[in-house]
This record gives sequence, structure tokens and C-alpha cells, in this order.
Amino acid sequence: MRSSWKGAITFGLVSIPVQLFPATEEHGVSLHQVHAEDGGRIRVKRYCEKENREVPYAEIAKAYESPDGRTAVLTDADLSELPLPSKKIIDVLAFVDASEVDPLLLAKPYYLQTATPAAAKPYVLLREALAGTGRAAVTKITLRTRESLALLRVRGDLLVLQTMLWPDEVRSASGLEPQGKVEVRPQELSMATSLMDTLSEDFDLQALHDDYQHALDTLVAAKLEGVEPPSEEEAGEGAPDNVIDLMAALSASVKAAERSRTAGEPEEPEEGKPPRKSAAKQPAARKTARKQQPEAKKTASSGGRKSPEKTAEKTAGKTAGKAGGQPAEKTGEKPAKKTAAARRRASA
Repeated sequence: MRSSWKGAITFGLVSIPVQLFPATEEHGVSLHQVHAEDGGRIRVKRYCEKENREVPYAEIAKAYESPDGRTAVLTDADLSELPLPSKKIIDVLAFVDASEVDPLLLAKPYYLQTATPAAAKPYVLLREALAGTGRAAVTKITLRTRESLALLRVRGDLLVLQTMLWPDEVRSASGLEPQGKVEVRPQELSMATSLMDTLSEDFDLQALHDDYQHALDTLVAAKLEGVEPPSEEEAGEGAPDNVIDLMAALSASVKAAERSRTAGEPEEPEEGKPPRKSAAKQPAARKTARKQQPEAKKTASSGGRKSPEKTAEKTAGKTAGKAGGQPAEKTGEKPAKKTAAARRRASA
């Protein structure tokens, strides 16, 4: 890895020679523009409007055009001679709690490595002091002729420098917040917290990957081979659906928690009341009762003596059948009354 800047960290009279290395890189396939009909490469050429010719990159400078049309041309030499004290140093301005820095201000990160063997001790001293106090250093640095703020903090055994935006470069968010009065019930907040805990279980940030980049790589490879790119079914599962029905998920979490509580140990019974059966034992008790009911009925019909009422009811049914009538229907009346009515109909 090639360093992108060399200089020194300075705070007070302490100077630590260091060099910067980019800490991140963007992955992806490098795409360029072509003519869709024939694949011809589309190139952007630098033309000078006054001379009407292409200009090599070495002859190109930067410029500023004022509102009245005047132009100020700035060469690389002009920019390099600007009187910036932070050209070759990382100037520490203050030490602050790391939590006080708004992440919205943070930009590109760099690893800091010692530039000389003698810089190892002050480097470790600064690292341990920052780690022990939970602080970070707000600094200034000039990168590519532009001065910017930067945050110096600890990451593992290294110091990391992360460039920052100037406070006036952050736009105001006024008016973007939800309008009107929105009330959140305690139950809803509790359910949302429960879902957050559930989603956070066994989360591994390192296991995440770029699904779009994988699909793009597959598409480019298929085009290079002259074959049809795989369909969504052939490629396997599609992109994960991260749209969650919040309330449904929360309700399911609450119900699962209630089931786990009822399956626990039974509560102590109140004085003077029989102990309550646990939810786990109640289904078994009901199942046993259902088995015992048919056996009791069977025993009563086969082993026990028939009651006079049932005998009279059976006789009345047979008599009515012989006379052409229908068997007496079962009602809430006593069997003796049913038998008398059946006899009157039979004699008539």
C-alpha cells in the first residue's frame, strides 16, 4: 500500500512523524460509456474554446469566474504556495469526548503509521492516552491543497485520522422532521424495543455483503461469455426483503413471550383456594376426562339396571311403531308423561 501523505502530528511540543494510508476502498466493476448501437467507445476530450483544439492535461489549470465575468486562473504552483500552517503537519486543536462529535461531520478515514522508528514511543503514548480517557483529537490537515478538519482517534492498535466537514458545510434539517403532534403509546414503544432486541440477536456486521455488486459481476461475466444472464429463479434467492410489518412482528414477539411465561413453574395458590393447574398440565387433564366419559356411559348402559322410565319409554316407542306412528321425540318432559301420551294415541 502506498502512502498518500507524509508529515507529523503536533500537540504542544510533541511531534510524531507519521504517514497516511487510505483506510477504505470502493469495490465494483469499472464501467465506461459506449455507443449502444455498435459498442463504440465514447470519449471525453478537452477542447479549448478559444483555440478550438484538444489540450493535453499538463496544460490545464483551475480558475474562478466572478459574477461579472472576470476569470482568475490558478495554477498548481499558485495553490502550493498558499500560506497554510497545516501543510505538513496534523495540528491538534483540542481533545474532546468521542461521543461529542456528530457522525454527520465525518468523511474519509486514513490509517496513521509511524514514519521513523523513533516515532514509535510518542505514537504509543498518544494512543494509550486517547484510549484511556475515551477522547479523540480535533485537528487540522491539508490534503491536496485543501485544508480540512480531521478527527484523530484510536482503532485497535492504530491511530486513525478521519477528515471532517466544516460545521458550516452541514445543511440545516429544519422543517424535515415529522409535522403535527404524534403520540406514541407506552405499549407501542415497549413492543418496538422488543423487536429491536430480537433483530439484534446474533447480528454479525462482517457477514454482510453487497448483493447488487454480486448480481452485476454475474451479469458482466455472462455478457463476456456471450450467454444469457441467469434469471432470478436460476440465480437462487433474490435480494432479501427488508420491509418488515413492524406491528405484526412485535405482536408475535409478545405472544411468544407470554407462552414462555405460562409454560414455567406454577404460581403459589392463595390461602383458602385450591392450587391452579399449570397451562402445560391442563390439556392433559381435559384429555383424560374426555376418555373417561365414554367409558362411564358404556358401563351405565351395559352393567347397570335399566330404570323404569327408560323401559316405559322403549315400550311406548315400540307400540307407537306398530300402530303406524312415529317414535316419540325426546324432549325435556319426564319419560312417564311421554308414555301416557303414546298409549292414548295407540288406543285411538
